[in-house]
Amino acid sequence: MTSPADQYDIAIAGAGIAGASLAAAIGDRARVLLLEAESQPGYHATGRSAAFWSETYGGPAIQPLTSLSGQALRAGGYLEPLGSLHIGRAEDAARADAFLAEFEGSGVALERVDPAMVLPGLRTSWTIGISEPSCAYIDVGRLHGDYLATARRAGTVLVADAAIGSATRADRGWAIATRAGEYRATVLVNAAGAWADGVARCAGVVPLGIRPYRRTMVQLRTDPPVPAGLPHVADLGGRFYFKPEAGGRLWLSPHDETATDPCDAAPEELDVATAIDRLEHAVDWRVTAVERRWAGLRSFAPDRRPVYGFDARAPGFFWFAGQGGFGIQTAPAAAALAAGLLLGDGSPLDPAPYAATRFG
Repeated sequence: MTSPADQYDIAIAGAGIAGASLAAAIGDRARVLLLEAESQPGYHATGRSAAFWSETYGGPAIQPLTSLSGQALRAGGYLEPLGSLHIGRAEDAARADAFLAEFEGSGVALERVDPAMVLPGLRTSWTIGISEPSCAYIDVGRLHGDYLATARRAGTVLVADAAIGSATRADRGWAIATRAGEYRATVLVNAAGAWADGVARCAGVVPLGIRPYRRTMVQLRTDPPVPAGLPHVADLGGRFYFKPEAGGRLWLSPHDETATDPCDAAPEELDVATAIDRLEHAVDWRVTAVERRWAGLRSFAPDRRPVYGFDARAPGFFWFAGQGGFGIQTAPAAAALAAGLLLGDGSPLDPAPYAATRFG
């Protein structure tokens, strides 16, 4: 039997950055249950982030969410200056032009620069440079922890080890069976990241085709050591990016997107080797040590835009998923948008480009 204490206005599946930010945004205005499948929140994508905030990351469809989020993130002290340098070779000239055109009029500051003046050791074939000075480090751990703490103070109940086995419509709400017990909620929010389509199936809801992809990261030491003041560096061709870390270390990714089933992602040696090879084709630094390697999952809807809103065919089922690799940098704006849709408060941005109903 379900007791009154197990009945909620809103149950959120997933306590990563998506679920935690949303719970923090609505916890003082609704009785909220946060269900986490793992033993601790943020184990998968949130805990394996590359930890930078970039207004151009994700493209022009994501930029309004990122830019609006930047205001809250700066005010909270979650961002530290970093800057970004987008680099290319002669064959990337059209990409550079398109990149600048995409963000023209957006308010994002972008400027052509000589990349060799910014990046010591850059090989001579890399002649194209675009500076994005607003790019910043983001304190992911503190941001996620603060969202969880805010949600708890507002009365949100967090239950770990609570993977959803089934969810069925009952009494104009949902009866939710998990490993940790059974619960009832009027609305079920799907913030399960790579597992979003799986949660939908458990609820008898048609999946949207949200697909997880593996992304690899490595932590390196180089000779010469990473220069002081190095910005985040991204290849305009999408073949790698890297950024400096504490102690002269470098975080490097081959910008891989390997389709996979939802899982505890692990790096593959080929992807690590590819990342190092691409780095060494861009700069004349020698890699002296690979100190760490890890992988995380990024999940995209078919059109690569996030999905925020009620399902077109399943009453009381709300999508908050498909946030690719930009879920952390857009968290404040995305949570505000979703909270407005859930509680009828209105939204700081037009929700139409991200609506679940766009899939029919």
